[in-house]
Amino acid sequence: MQVVFAGVSDSLVSENPFTPKASVVRYWNKEIRREIPKTHFLLNKVSPLTAVDSASFSRLAAQNDIGSRLPSFCSAAKLFCFPDTSPILEKHSRDVKFADYAIKNFTNYGTDRLSGVDSFKNYSENNNVVVDSFRRYSRDSVGHKEQFSNYASESNVVDQSFNTYAAEATGGSGDFKNYNTEVNNPNLRFTSYADDSNAHGETFTKYTEDANAGNGQSFTSYGKNGNDIPNDFSSYGEGANVVGSGFSGYGESANGANDSFTSYGSESNGQQNTFKSYGDGGNAAVDSFSSYRDEANVGDDSFRSYAKNSNGDKVDFTNYGQTFNEGTDKFTGYGKGADDQSIGFKIYGRNNTFKDYAKKGITFSRYNESSSETAQVRSVVNKWVEPGKFFRERMLRQGTVMPMPDIKDKMPERSFLPRSIVSKLPFSSSKIDELKRIFWAGDNSTLETVMLDALKECERAPSPGETKRCVGSVEDMIDFATSVLGRNVEVRTTENVKGSKLNIKIGTVRGINGGKVTKSVSCHQSLYPYLLYYCHSVPKVRVHEADILDPNSREKINHGVAICHLDTSSWSRNHGAFSALGSGPGRAVLGPGQ
Repeated sequence: MQVVFAGVSDSLVSENPFTPKASVVRYWNKEIRREIPKTHFLLNKVSPLTAVDSASFSRLAAQNDIGSRLPSFCSAAKLFCFPDTSPILEKHSRDVKFADYAIKNFTNYGTDRLSGVDSFKNYSENNNVVVDSFRRYSRDSVGHKEQFSNYASESNVVDQSFNTYAAEATGGSGDFKNYNTEVNNPNLRFTSYADDSNAHGETFTKYTEDANAGNGQSFTSYGKNGNDIPNDFSSYGEGANVVGSGFSGYGESANGANDSFTSYGSESNGQQNTFKSYGDGGNAAVDSFSSYRDEANVGDDSFRSYAKNSNGDKVDFTNYGQTFNEGTDKFTGYGKGADDQSIGFKIYGRNNTFKDYAKKGITFSRYNESSSETAQVRSVVNKWVEPGKFFRERMLRQGTVMPMPDIKDKMPERSFLPRSIVSKLPFSSSKIDELKRIFWAGDNSTLETVMLDALKECERAPSPGETKRCVGSVEDMIDFATSVLGRNVEVRTTENVKGSKLNIKIGTVRGINGGKVTKSVSCHQSLYPYLLYYCHSVPKVRVHEADILDPNSREKINHGVAICHLDTSSWSRNHGAFSALGSGPGRAVLGPGQ
C-alpha cells in the first residue's frame, strides 16, 4: 500500500463524538492541512469500538488486565485472535467421516480402537484461522487407519498439534494427503507421534505444498522406539516459500524404520530443514532422500547426530540439494559411532559442510555437480516472483499490456486499535511473555511466532537512508507520515483488486511531482493481533499513478499506484526484484504500491 495523506470532510464524523472514528477524524483535520472529502480507505480500518467499549478496554489496558476480557475484546475490536477449542472426549465404536468440519480439539479419540477408518475430508478448508489439536488420538489401537484429505487447504494461519498420536498402536496407517496445501502460515507439531508403535506407517503426500512462510513443521520424538514403521514423504513442501521443518529425535532407537523423502522441498524457496538425532541408536533403518530440495532456491539443511550409534542403517541421498542458487547443508556427527552403516551421496549439491562424521561406510558420487543453466535458473526463480510484481519504469506507458500481481488482501481481517489502547500495550520482543499472556498465546505456538516475527522486523535497524516505524493506530500513521512529508500530503492506494492475476492494459499515466524524484511513505501490513503497518520512507523514488484497463474492452477497471526505486544499492542480491528483472543491487526497480 502506498500511503500519502489527505484531509477528510467533517461529514464523515460519527454522530457520537467520542468514538475512535470521530477521534481519528478530528486528529486528521488538526494535523493535515489539505482536505479531500470522502477519503474512506483508512477510515474503514479504524477501530469499530463504541465509545463505551473504547473507554472500558482502555482502562483494562492501563491496569494490564485486558487479557481477562480477551474474547470480548477481540470480537468488539475486530482483532486477530485464535479460537478457543474445547476438548472432544467422546469415543466412537464405529468409523467416522468428518467432512466440512473445523477447529476442534480431539482428546483420547480412537483410543483402543480395533481396525476401522476415521477420515477427515475437507476439514478446516478455506478457513482464515485454523487451530486443531489431536491428543492421544488412536493410542493403543490395532489395525486402525486415519485419513486426512484436503485438510486445512487454502487456509490462512494454521496451528495444529498431534501429541502422543498413535502411540503404542499396532498395524494400521495414517495418510496425510493434500494436507495444508496453499496455506499462508503453517505451524504443525508432531510430538511423540507413533512412539512405541508397531508397523503403523504414515504417508505424507502433497503436504504443505505451495505453502508460504510460517514456522513450518516439527517432528519431535516421532516413531521413537517404534518397530517396522514405514514413513513416506512425497511432494512434501514442494513449491513452498520459506517453510522450515524440524525432525528431532525422529526414529530414535527404532527397529527397522523405513523412511522415504521423495521430491521433498522441490522447487521451494529458502526452505530450512533440521534433522537432529534422527535415527539415533536405530537398528536396520532404511532412509532414502530422492530429488530432495531439487531445483530449489537457496535453502539450508542441518543434519546433526543423524544415524549416530545406529546399527545396520542404510541412507541414500540421490539428487539431493540440486539448487540453482547455492544453499547450505551441514552434516555434524553424521553416522558417528554407527556399526555397519551404508550412506551414499549421489549427484549431491553444492556448498556443503561435513564435520566429525563417520569415515567408514560413506560414499560420495558426482558430488558438487554444477547446477542448471542460466536460462533454466531464470525460469525457476521466476516461480517465486509473481509476474507483474516488479517491472521497469519504461513499461509504465499508456498502451502497455502486462501482468498484474495478486493484490488481494490475504491477511486476516483486523482493525487498528485506538491510540488510547495501543499506547498502553507492550510492543517489544523483550516483552513477549507479557504479550503471550495478553493474547493467550501458548509456548511455541503460531501466535507467539507471528508476534515475534512482526516485532523483530519492527526492531530491525533501518537500511541506509531508510526511515521506518511500525504503527498500530491511524494517529501514529499520521504522525509518521507528516514527520517525513510535512502536512501538505495526500493518500493514495490502488482503488480495488480488479485485474489481479490477469493481464491488464495501462491507461493514462501521471507522475507525482511532475515525474521527478520525490518523497513518499509506503506502509505494508504485518501479521499481528491488531492491524499493524510497517511504514517507511526511502530516498530517491519516483511515484506514478495510472489507470488500469481491461485489455479487451479497454474499459477502466482500476486505478493504481507504483513506486520506482532509483537506489537499490543496499538491497540484497537475492531480492525478488533482481531475480525477476535479471539485474542486481544499484539498478532501478519499479513495483506496484498496493
